[in-house]
Amino acid sequence: MKKILLAEDDPFIVDIYTTKLKQAGLEVEVVSEGDEVLEKARKQKPDLLLLDIVLPTMNGWEILRAIRQSEDLKDLPVIILSNLYQKDEVEKGLKFGALKYLIKAHYTPSEVVEEVKKVLALL
Repeated sequence: MKKILLAEDDPFIVDIYTTKLKQAGLEVEVVSEGDEVLEKARKQKPDLLLLDIVLPTMNGWEILRAIRQSEDLKDLPVIILSNLYQKDEVEKGLKFGALKYLIKAHYTPSEVVEEVKKVLALL
């Protein structure tokens, strides 16, 4: 079973995506504090990180940069799932090494799960 680490601080969104990902046969771990993402990723060894940009204590940009600079996490596949939708934000996410940048308002939870499954199928 593929393991997803969901970095999200909104309990409503966590509930929706956790439910949808589990229904798709995926294991889900959740972290709501930005500074806990790296530690949890090292401990849990997820197959993919679903990363919000706006998180308390450490934002998604800092997390993504730290992942790409970390010897043990640099190959961790990351999909950004955010409400930040400006073109420069999307380009920044892809430049920093995210495989996809999904804007929450543009995708239903089911569509997000489909995107996650597409990425996992390529790994």
